[in-house]
Amino acid sequence: MSDATNKNLPHGKAPPRHIAIIMDGNNRWAKLHRKGVLAGHRAGVNSVKRVIEGCIENGVEALTLFAFSSENWRRPALEVRGLMELFRIALIREVPKLVKNNIRLRIIGDRSRFSKDLQKRIAQAEEDTAGCTGFQLNVAANYGGQWDICNAAKQLAEACVRGELSPDQIDAELLDRHTCLADLPKPDLCIRTGGEQRVSNFLIWQFAYTEFYFSPLYWPDFGKEQIREAILDFCTRERRFGKTSEQLKAEQHD
Repeated sequence: MSDATNKNLPHGKAPPRHIAIIMDGNNRWAKLHRKGVLAGHRAGVNSVKRVIEGCIENGVEALTLFAFSSENWRRPALEVRGLMELFRIALIREVPKLVKNNIRLRIIGDRSRFSKDLQKRIAQAEEDTAGCTGFQLNVAANYGGQWDICNAAKQLAEACVRGELSPDQIDAELLDRHTCLADLPKPDLCIRTGGEQRVSNFLIWQFAYTEFYFSPLYWPDFGKEQIREAILDFCTRERRFGKTSEQLKAEQHD
């Protein structure tokens, strides 16, 4: 994060290091504009590009996008097939641009349900961007927060069965190390578009002390100006992490 970026924020406030976004409203945007459902999702891809640019310009280090939940398989089959194809095309078209802009891509979630071709393209995209160090982009696909916690618990249970770990050694810190994104700072800010105000099984372990920002805009209408507004709103928050305001003030004067 550069000093120039800090000067653009009020009172020298630091931007959130890690932002998570629930990209909601593509379908409703499409209906509003009398377009097909997939047109809404394609418009949403353009918003992703604008928001990545906005995050980088405002000094954010990592962005995690909720693209496809483990519950989204329940959507109409035609829409699901279209989303998978859009995902495949995006990996083909956008990965070279990510490399050019020094952006590392990671896909989190259960990949086993994706086609073999899509699984290969995901692995290739991660390999192609593995050396990028400028910005971290995470895309949650076939992801669920409950799955994430269960998967971490399963890994610990298997370690116990192998005799590598005893149950009394398991604590929150150890479980955390087996969840997705364990190597990154926890999301400081979660943004949800589309007017809904719920977590929808997204990063529920990681959100213990995350700030939330809800926008009435549908995702295709969300861009650089809106991400800036969300960051400025974040800068007005007092994050106490269980402490009192007085304790925080005393620590600042030490």
